[in-house]
Amino acid sequence: MSALHAEGPWFESRRAHQMNLSIVYEDKDFFVINKPSGIAVHKTHPKDPNKTLVDFILEKYPEIKNVGDDPKIRPGIVHRLDKETSGLMTIAKTQSAFEYLKKQFQERKIKKTYLALVQGQLKNKTGTIDLPLGKIGTKQTTRMKGKKELKEREAITEYKIIREFADYSLLEVYPKTGRTHQIRIHLNAIGHPVVCDSLYGGRKKICPPELGRLFLHAQKLEFTSPSGQHLFLEVDPPKELTNFLDSIIISKS
Repeated sequence: MSALHAEGPWFESRRAHQMNLSIVYEDKDFFVINKPSGIAVHKTHPKDPNKTLVDFILEKYPEIKNVGDDPKIRPGIVHRLDKETSGLMTIAKTQSAFEYLKKQFQERKIKKTYLALVQGQLKNKTGTIDLPLGKIGTKQTTRMKGKKELKEREAITEYKIIREFADYSLLEVYPKTGRTHQIRIHLNAIGHPVVCDSLYGGRKKICPPELGRLFLHAQKLEFTSPSGQHLFLEVDPPKELTNFLDSIIISKS
């Protein structure tokens, strides 16, 4: 089986209609997009008036309108990214591809790598955060007991430090499970929230105006496609993230 890198000679870039949204890989079964920060993946309910990623995808791929577990809200969406998170996301074109990819995620056969800038410096260069998550209303939490006991869901996140700065650490993060907001909750739980995390940053919440967005980017995906091809996809972080990194590197020197 061959491997494909989004920056390699096999890379083909396409633009979604009316949006600056790159399609970094596509075949007959599915496609992978480079989602920008600032757009929600899907509506919260069918009458939600806000334009979402799904709206733009359906304009270009109307044939996927009946694909998925909940096609009225999430047609073709195998996994999602937070509104503020950028990077690689997979969309199925057919129901059989959706079921295959969904199973791959459930069985942890798809390797995901995120780039995250967090507050402070971590004690260990590498680590595993194994904290179950519960849900209070629409917000996830690591606190399982309070006024009532919450239903636990296993959540595991691994990380590795790439570079350290005076006030920040740049990490590669590898979520082994796919819970909502998992990376953000886990990093905050160990005292190092993602920079510009308005939801889970707590008292350590800091958002430099020159950055202005959550520093979390889905950088790499590695998996076997429904047709049996081994794929390695990677997209560089957007300019607003690299520009901020450059600015703190310069300020350090």
